Amino acid sequence: MVIHGAVIIEQGVTFAIISVKPHVTQYTARLTSFRQEMSSFFPNMPIILMSQDASGRPHYYGRKDIVDFLKTIRLSQIPWKEYHVY
Repeated sequence: MVIHGAVIIEQGVTFAIISVKPHVTQYTARLTSFRQEMSSFFPNMPIILMSQDASGRPHYYGRKDIVDFLKTIRLSQIPWKEYHVY
């Protein structure tokens, strides 16, 4: 599986952000399950999921302080890359 994400270090906190389709974040159980699944590929770091609505506006799900930070930056500022996870 190929995912689009980034590992970011901000103010001494290392976290992962993963772009997902809206159906992943639509239900809490699915969101939680996917985040747990990804934790083996991004060990020991908080995982934030990001989906976009129909107008392209990002919505973030995860640790509140990190979500609040991400809301202050543009999507283009995130160093996105492809990760091949199995």
